[in-house]
Amino acid sequence: MKELMKGIAKELSISTSQVEAVLSLLEEGNTVPFIARYRKEMTKGLDEDAIRHIEEGYKYQVNLKTRKEDVIRLIAAQDKLTPQLEQEILACEKLSQVEDIYRPYQQKKKTRAAAAIAAGLEPLADYMVNKKGTESLEKYASTFLNDKITTMKEALQGACDIL
Repeated sequence: MKELMKGIAKELSISTSQVEAVLSLLEEGNTVPFIARYRKEMTKGLDEDAIRHIEEGYKYQVNLKTRKEDVIRLIAAQDKLTPQLEQEILACEKLSQVEDIYRPYQQKKKTRAAAAIAAGLEPLADYMVNKKGTESLEKYASTFLNDKITTMKEALQGACDIL
């Protein structure tokens, strides 16, 4: 937290105590205009723009830190986290950099079509489109029944989801 305050103070060319005072007042529930008008002695005369910048900068840094932790946890859950990758993530200064690193490791959303393809129903979907063969659709679909696909309706629905 002290590092965040130092970074904001350096960016605005103000003291860390001013940043600390503003954050303390905001945490107590005071609004930016109230702080700018009635707490000048605590902030040493900061205007609304500076106070708002401190507030937004702090929120951004907190979100960035949280997202870094989440990305590290998610990549570690996939057993793909290396010490070098972790250092890269921790060195990021922007959310977009963190997201760029995470993108290759991001889990894709599981669609019904993807589940049907994983269950092996893609040939049935192709058969439905091309109708090559003399077998009836029901007879051909029955060859796809297994422990995952237990009924003819499920097989046909899965093929339709793929289409």
